[in-house]
Amino acid sequence: MIPFNRPAVTGHEEQYVLSAINHGGLSGDGAYTKKCEKWLESHTKAYKALLTPSCTHALELSAVLLDIREGDEVIMPSYTFTSTANAFALRGARIVFVDIRPDTLNINEQLIEAAITERTKAVVVVHYAGVACDMAQVMAVADQYQLYVVEDAAQGVMSTYMDRPLGGIGHLGCYSFHETKNYTSGEGGALLVNDPSLADRAEIIREKGTNRKQFLRGQVDKYSWVDIGSSLLPSDLNAAYLYAQLEHAEAINEQRLGHWERYNEALQDLNRDQIIDLPYIPPECVHNAHMFYVKTADLAERTALMSHLKAHDITASFHYVPLHTAAAGKKYGVFSGEDLHTTKESQRLLRLPMYYGLSDQDIDYVADVVHQFYNHS
Repeated sequence: MIPFNRPAVTGHEEQYVLSAINHGGLSGDGAYTKKCEKWLESHTKAYKALLTPSCTHALELSAVLLDIREGDEVIMPSYTFTSTANAFALRGARIVFVDIRPDTLNINEQLIEAAITERTKAVVVVHYAGVACDMAQVMAVADQYQLYVVEDAAQGVMSTYMDRPLGGIGHLGCYSFHETKNYTSGEGGALLVNDPSLADRAEIIREKGTNRKQFLRGQVDKYSWVDIGSSLLPSDLNAAYLYAQLEHAEAINEQRLGHWERYNEALQDLNRDQIIDLPYIPPECVHNAHMFYVKTADLAERTALMSHLKAHDITASFHYVPLHTAAAGKKYGVFSGEDLHTTKESQRLLRLPMYYGLSDQDIDYVADVVHQFYNHS
């Protein structure tokens, strides 16, 4: 059986977790949390990085930090995970969905301006598969209308846009370290604060609405409740596991890119013959091989291919059901413009096994089974 995913293990995870235990590092903001945050700040050039229990929590922290309130509108793609929308719907915002580009499956940057109203407060972009949105256009529109930009870069660690790390371009960036991501702590995430004016309040909200961080730095003589907030600190045990991964980030990234290129080369003939479509990477983007997918002709063909792979002991997976078609999406959001690509492309996409440690032989076998399905060699 070739699984869809296996969480990465680099070799130092157990040692670091035991170290955290032996040094009393069980709760949040311990030594390994600080190491991870320092690594993130160094690699993304973010003004401040704050580990969170998940990317969902990072998004929710963003919504509170931006003072999203009932009646505000937040623009985002419908082709994303529920957390992207939930974080802002929880604050009472109306979610305004726009269509995606068929090539990258990212938000269509050309449609954002038409979705803006006097109630619009923020734009949330999602870097699908670790391939960047057109951030130059997104930031230009946001600057023109004085809107915040939040990057849902859950899949984007180690990816760049015009040499700038994803998550480090908008006002805020959100990472995921779930076990399905390139770098993992089991469950985990991070908020990147790129606007210095938001940094102090981000710390307060994350620390249950208190100024405890300022107290620990000696900036105040006692700490107290000063704002709304929640408990958004992950255990240092999770951070210890994550740090073992971040230390080997380059090696993990290089191996995954090798896997991606092997898939791409092995299936290129099917792409040339217009039997399937393969991922597109714009020239200004450097991706992180978060996933490798194929796009079939339609939903029926995808379902049949997925069953064929399963019959040959290969686990593949489709991805998001567009949020605007879901019950909650209809209740808390609205689709701006026409759904030309979101639903169609979501029904075509099938993700193939991709993880650190996947063998060349397994990749070749998966590609052979795909070829068998199409009777193509």
